[in-house]
Amino acid sequence: MGVRAALRDIGLTLEPTLWVVYQQNYRGGAETHNADDIAGKWHYDLTFDFQKMGLIPGGSFRARLVQAWNEGIQDEVGSLTAPYYSVGGCGDHYFGDNPCILADKWWYQQEWLDGRIELRLGKQQAYKDLFDANAYAGDYARQFMNRALYWNTTVPGVKGIGAYLRVRPVKPFYVSAGAFDPQQRPTRTGFDTAFHGRAWFTGYAETGWSPEFHSTRGRLPGNYRFGLWYDPVVRTVYRDTLGGARRAPREGGDVGFYTSMDQLIWKEQPDRDDEQGLGVFFRYGWAPGDARLIGHSWSVGLQHRGLVPSRDADVLGFAFAQSILSRQYRGEIQPLGDRESIWELYYRIQVFGWLEVTPDIQVIANPGGLKSARDAVVGGVRVRVTL
Repeated sequence: MGVRAALRDIGLTLEPTLWVVYQQNYRGGAETHNADDIAGKWHYDLTFDFQKMGLIPGGSFRARLVQAWNEGIQDEVGSLTAPYYSVGGCGDHYFGDNPCILADKWWYQQEWLDGRIELRLGKQQAYKDLFDANAYAGDYARQFMNRALYWNTTVPGVKGIGAYLRVRPVKPFYVSAGAFDPQQRPTRTGFDTAFHGRAWFTGYAETGWSPEFHSTRGRLPGNYRFGLWYDPVVRTVYRDTLGGARRAPREGGDVGFYTSMDQLIWKEQPDRDDEQGLGVFFRYGWAPGDARLIGHSWSVGLQHRGLVPSRDADVLGFAFAQSILSRQYRGEIQPLGDRESIWELYYRIQVFGWLEVTPDIQVIANPGGLKSARDAVVGGVRVRVTL
């Protein structure tokens, strides 16, 4: 037995993961000259399982340390969403080429009644990790790279100190809710904004149904979700100020909603543990457009695992997404505004158990949501190493 296995048996795990992405804007967009970058991240996931340690039944503490470098090519493409989202450095804006290690997430987790009730307290990623965690379009480290395909662009992306509760009263139904500090900066602990001065908390609530349909080849799991969010942050309303002759008002307290689903629709093998097959997903979100750039967003796509014979762990993904600029922004600020459309195709190759290589191609129409923008073609490759 190795050292890591021995530590895992007593409740301590450390899982380092590295991925590096090379991307280039081959055509269109804002700039094609020197429009390439190599971005990367280290994740160090640490877990203390207090139940295995004999301390707290159902209790654990989890943390993720992150080291990232380079910003990708979003500026060169001119898009609303990043073709690959990677930020690093310890500067005031958390961007740049100066890598450092940050405590990205940490929380205490307590489960009761065999996981039917789950409570988390600490610094957490609200959307995508806890809410709308889509099975086929939710992990930029292994699935789609473009942010519009793993993130509903109308939903606030808050990472901060907060609380999360999920209750599954009757399988396969659940309800969940959470409140998180939207003022936290990545280089700060968050305690200075969460518990001092004016306290603002972005709230989320979600209900879902996770059925398992049956076929001649076995179970077909799926997830169907509907969620609401509340954002108290005050923003400037989009308004034509007539060259400064009138002032644009400010407002907060926005409420929006989202819905999404993922469903395995065909299974290659009847073996319950075999994951080969075809799955589909869909997302839609709406946000009030007075002070928000994107009013509607939606995406649809598929994932096929084991498409190529003898390559059972390889994954093919194809999807389409649109981010639609709000009517207020188009009418008051940008008459050429419309929508940004994205097509993405990837093929994830499982070279070894610890190594994945993923070629990826994206076509981004109307970057920035502008009718006058040049359509961009972005190609690249992602390498993921699990130690």
